[in-house]
Amino acid sequence: MSTAVETASSAVIVAIDGPSGTGKSSTSKAVAAKLGLSYLDTGAQYRAITWWMLNNGIDVTSPAEIATAAAKPVIISGTDPTGPTITVDGEDASGPIRTQEVTSKVSAVSAVPEVRTIITELQRSIAAGAEGGIVVEGRDIGTTVLPDADIKIFLTASPEARAARRSGEVKGSDLSATREALILRDAADSGRKTSPLAKADDAVEVDTTELTLQQVIECVVTLVEEKRTAA
Repeated sequence: MSTAVETASSAVIVAIDGPSGTGKSSTSKAVAAKLGLSYLDTGAQYRAITWWMLNNGIDVTSPAEIATAAAKPVIISGTDPTGPTITVDGEDASGPIRTQEVTSKVSAVSAVPEVRTIITELQRSIAAGAEGGIVVEGRDIGTTVLPDADIKIFLTASPEARAARRSGEVKGSDLSATREALILRDAADSGRKTSPLAKADDAVEVDTTELTLQQVIECVVTLVEEKRTAA
């Protein structure tokens, strides 16, 4: 009985936001694994719905078409940080959602309010069902999806550092083109009317420009553990 009480009291919801290339995914997965928490990559869900739209002939330049189709795909996210999964209508989408085509279209699809409403509800239900606690990463988690999260962290880094990291992930990519693409994505995500990329007022900002991934992970783990102890 005491174990159940301890587990419940140590359950913590961690919101990690920030733009692309700040180390968000790597940090979130590692922190969740280290602290025994579930993990949710919300960006993968927006990529999944974008991939489904592209595969099903939806005109992704038409907000009306996107809105009409938004409720059709069934997206299921596995929350094991050591092996997160995502399926769309039962099909493994973890590889296909990372293509350049999806990357170039995801901002437009995710800006449609009907899409955000559906995906936000999905994210909230997953977080609510994570009995031992969860790390949720994205762009509007601390501000919109989980405004009552126990701890909110906003990762930042210079455009140059972020571009270098992204170029390192993609073979043969052009550094300056990657930097320009990141800046355009930031502008699209920060400027959209519905749930823009933004730092919550009560979020702890961590600039990862000069930090190694391990240092960022240790920093976030410390912040979460301090919150748990205080609770």
